[in-house]
Order: sequence, then C-alpha cells, then structure tokens
Amino acid sequence: MKIHVHITEDLPRLAKMLRENLEMSSDFKVTGVAENGQDLLAQLADLPNLPDIVMMDIQMPVMDGIAATAALKAKHPQIKIVMATVFDDEENIFNAILAGADGYLMKDEPPQVLHKALNEVMEGGAPMSPPIARKALLLLRKTPVSPAPSRPDHDLSDREIEILEQLSKGLRYEQVGQNLHISTGTVRKHIENIYRKLQVHNKLEAVEAARKKGVI
Repeated sequence: MKIHVHITEDLPRLAKMLRENLEMSSDFKVTGVAENGQDLLAQLADLPNLPDIVMMDIQMPVMDGIAATAALKAKHPQIKIVMATVFDDEENIFNAILAGADGYLMKDEPPQVLHKALNEVMEGGAPMSPPIARKALLLLRKTPVSPAPSRPDHDLSDREIEILEQLSKGLRYEQVGQNLHISTGTVRKHIENIYRKLQVHNKLEAVEAARKKGVI
C-alpha cells in the first residue's frame, strides 16, 4: 500500500524537488502541494482521503510550519508531520517538537534517506537528520528532567485512547472514523467499551474522566 504524502512548501523550486524525490519510489504518492499552512488546512478539508504524512516547511507566509503543525495535530493527530527545512537552529527544533512534529529533516537529504525516514515515521519512529539530532540532544541536556509521572489507572487500549483524544476535540463519530480510518460502527463499539471501563454514561463524562486519570 502506498504512503500518501502532502507537501507544504512556499518555494516552487523546492516543492518540485521534494515531489520528484518522493516520486522516485513507488512506495509514495504525493496528494498535493500547499504554499503555506493555511493553504494546507484548506486543501486537506477538500481531500476525500487524508494523507498519511505531511512534509512541512517552517518559514512560510500567512501561516508558518510550526503554527500549521499545531493546528493540524489538534484536528488530525493521526497524521504524521515531518519538518523539511533548511533551518536547524535550536529554537525551531524546540518549537517544532512542542507543536507535535514527528520528525525533522534537512531539505537537502538525498532521496534514499528521505524515503527511509518517511517509512520510519510510519512505523512509529522519529527520524531526524544528524545535525538536527545533535542539537536535539543538546536541548535535552539543557532541559531539567522532571520525575516520571505514575502510570495512569486505567485499562484502556491505545485505540480507545485515540478515540478519546478525538472526542475531546468535539468531533462527531463520523469524523473520528474518518480520521482513524475505521467505520462509524467500530467507533461506537469502542465508545461502549470506554464507557464501561471508565464507568461513565456519555461523551462529556468520558472525556472528563480520561483527563482526571491522565489518559489525555
């Protein structure tokens, strides 16, 4: 199955380079190119199927990549976002990670490195170009470490937690199903299990109970 990738890049030359690099492999399909974050959100709203990955530039007009990452993750947390940029300064790395970026690559990575990184992020990894990884480690060393939180008191599955996260954003069952690529009936079944496990009777109670337990 092809990995669907949407490109967000305001410079046509670089957007063309990224598209061509992706299309060198039959594993990937480019679903579109957006000029900025606002354009990206508008394009995704019109697509019949959401992409698996968004490659995100940082410095763009109208809405930059960090703001777009935060907005996209708030609405569609299942979409993987890989920053593709020429900026490797610590502030951008820090802000991109806080916004929800799943990976951070330099734009001049060769096609084979790009392909490997995108496959890695789809498998749950967090690919970073070596210069980025070094600076991310420096950031970690500078940041005070807080005690690890205790394990939440619940027996919810990963899928049930994903559904709770979607419900907490006020999405309808149909939207949750579309975002997670499952049927509305399957969403309803999971929600029944959530109610039983959390001992609640409606969505508001479920979301509130999940927040109190530290689940979402």
